[in-house]
Amino acid sequence: MNEYWEVVDRWTGKVVAQCSEESDALMLCKFRPKERIHRKARFIMDQVIDITSTTDKQLPGQQGLPAAVDELNFVDFQQLPEGQGIPVNTK
Repeated sequence: MNEYWEVVDRWTGKVVAQCSEESDALMLCKFRPKERIHRKARFIMDQVIDITSTTDKQLPGQQGLPAAVDELNFVDFQQLPEGQGIPVNTK
């Protein structure tokens, strides 16, 4: 069982923060003592259930399609030619 602290708005019931330490929750409550309260919350870890699957691991759209035949050929990278113009003076 795991425990943590919740800081709650007193009037609306909205959770402002969830803290692992009570001192942190108390500090947040001290910022607005008339508006906030803190409470201890617990959650119980559920059991872990392992599930195995025996279905085909392909997406439905891929079933029945032929295998890819074409391979992509990458052309060598070609560089741009150097500029032949007159340089621009920026000053």
